[in-house]
Amino acid sequence: MGHPDYWQQAIAYLGSRDRIMAELISTYPAETLQNQDNAFYTLTRAIVGQQISVKSADAIWQRFASLLDSFTPEAYLQLEPDCLRQCGLSRQKVEYMRNIALAWQQGLLTPVAWDKMSDQEIAKQLMGIRGIGTWTAEMFLIFHLHRPDILPLGDIGLIKAIQLHYGQNQLLSKAQILEIARMWQPYRTVATWYLWRSLDPVVVQY
Repeated sequence: MGHPDYWQQAIAYLGSRDRIMAELISTYPAETLQNQDNAFYTLTRAIVGQQISVKSADAIWQRFASLLDSFTPEAYLQLEPDCLRQCGLSRQKVEYMRNIALAWQQGLLTPVAWDKMSDQEIAKQLMGIRGIGTWTAEMFLIFHLHRPDILPLGDIGLIKAIQLHYGQNQLLSKAQILEIARMWQPYRTVATWYLWRSLDPVVVQY
């Protein structure tokens, strides 16, 4: 795994435009977003993380990961649903992961074309699979494809961090958050990562 090739350029850009972001960057000088080369890993990890706390997701993920010799659709489809449920996965999430595995086998996902597709085109393809919504697609764009300008407005942690650092811990509207985030373009992914990092004791990874 490695960090995105734009990372150093991005932190220089963000640090020069935003005093708060400069402070966050200096707090974590040796840490970066790390690439996850396995697309199936990222998608299933994001499914586990849907609508639960980071701590709960980590615990469930460790149990789930211990069942797999490799993170492939084929390996997942060999597992019994009851075994997956015992890891702490909901029945719905077990089904969502199955949908992803089957879609992969059926050629409904086209990794060879992703480099030439826009963020929106990739998200649309992913969201054609039941269980993948906007947030999961955004996690995939950030952690697997390293797209530089993703702002996951549906992420509770991100909103909490923005309100903490930029809103004196007060509720901010979507319009206010978008206005704050304008100064991070075209590196909103990097700003998002540092905001996440400011809340979590360990590096966020999908």
